[in-house]
Amino acid sequence: MMEGVAMLRQLIGQLQEVLELYGSPPALSSNYFIQFQPTSHHQPLRWCFLNLEGSSLEDSCCNIIMTAGKSENLKMLEPGKPPPSKKARKERSRGKATTATSSNEIMEDHIWKDFPEDLFEAVIARLPIATFFRFRSVCRKWNSLLTSQSFSQQCAQVKHAKSWFYTITHENVNTGAMYDPSLKKWHHPTVPALPTKLIVLPVASAGGLICFLDIGHRSFYVCNPLTRSFKELPARSVKVWSRVAVGMTLNGSSASSGYKILWVGCEGDYEVFDSAKNSWIRPGSMPPSIKLPLALNFRSQAVSVDGTLYFMRSDPEGLLSYEMENGMWKQYAIPVPLHLSDHTLAESGGRIMLVGLLTKNAATCVCIWELQKMTLLWKEVDRMPNIWCLEFYGKHVRMTCLGNKGLLMLSLRSRQMNRLVTYDLSSREWLKVPGCVLPRARKRQWIACGTAFHPCLTAIA
Repeated sequence: MMEGVAMLRQLIGQLQEVLELYGSPPALSSNYFIQFQPTSHHQPLRWCFLNLEGSSLEDSCCNIIMTAGKSENLKMLEPGKPPPSKKARKERSRGKATTATSSNEIMEDHIWKDFPEDLFEAVIARLPIATFFRFRSVCRKWNSLLTSQSFSQQCAQVKHAKSWFYTITHENVNTGAMYDPSLKKWHHPTVPALPTKLIVLPVASAGGLICFLDIGHRSFYVCNPLTRSFKELPARSVKVWSRVAVGMTLNGSSASSGYKILWVGCEGDYEVFDSAKNSWIRPGSMPPSIKLPLALNFRSQAVSVDGTLYFMRSDPEGLLSYEMENGMWKQYAIPVPLHLSDHTLAESGGRIMLVGLLTKNAATCVCIWELQKMTLLWKEVDRMPNIWCLEFYGKHVRMTCLGNKGLLMLSLRSRQMNRLVTYDLSSREWLKVPGCVLPRARKRQWIACGTAFHPCLTAIA
């Protein structure tokens, strides 16, 4: 006991020396409360009131239990303050929450209330798409950004690195499923204006807008699946009941400058819809140098490069192109690689690519080719990792390309499997896609068809 008191007197003496050396010492009270920490969790905290000037020091601390020589068991509180009372659990939790909240509150109202509006819109335009839709529900002002001209200009300056995919499943042909490859997450939007009694399929896209065609090839629709902006196109002047191939381009750098949609049939009939005029026009007829019927590959969506649409055809094998600016048709005889099936066109940075299933004997693999401009031949540039292709061995595999703009989504299926993978044409990266499951459901959906689109918050149909 006397040893602990001696240590205490020595500590106070050293403290007074330091205060005298570096400044005038404060008035110290001679009354202190001492807390002795227990050496184990079985021992309770003990407190002692000390009067250093009095002579009854030993009597004041008769209930203290100390561990001899353990100076870390001794704590001195501020002079004249009684020991803290034990708080209830709710109060302790409330105190922790208040401390955490105060540490996170770093935004000062007098600073942020004058934040420039144009800079505010620039920041919002660079948010992830999914984050923006949670953000816009805060107030009417933020929700009205979608119709703001200045916000549209900010969004036009932001280029999202990866395309999204809009797909249709076998089980729910009247509802779509969108895949965000950045978050690797499926979304399930609803477009109320799309007809529910007809099956409408996504056939083309441009500038954040998707072009739909009903399965009877009668009516066209244009929609922004993110904002539900919707438009049914006027009836066509030519009634074509057979299958048609569809392509879509922008009039400028964004959808705000308008868009054009081209459909072409196997007999050479075609029309162009101009959103600026809101009408279909017939620019002319096919030149006699193009062999009819076209024998179009309807499994392959058209690709757009610098305002020119490219379609895949057979007999003869090759490409059919249409320049939107001058209405000129061209054809290119380009033989496809041997042993190829389920092939489709793709585009990446102005390059025309080809993706398909290459099958030899019982081995099947997904391969990527690039069109050589000088020789007009396909050159293989990549193929799916061998360890993935082993799963296809001996199986009758079918492939559907659900998006062909920079990032591909491939649906690979057989009786025994159903796989979705993405392939980045620029980085040559293969990734597996999580299964598409509807909300409040467990069954994995089979993807029937789809298209890639660049997400745009301000594109209006």
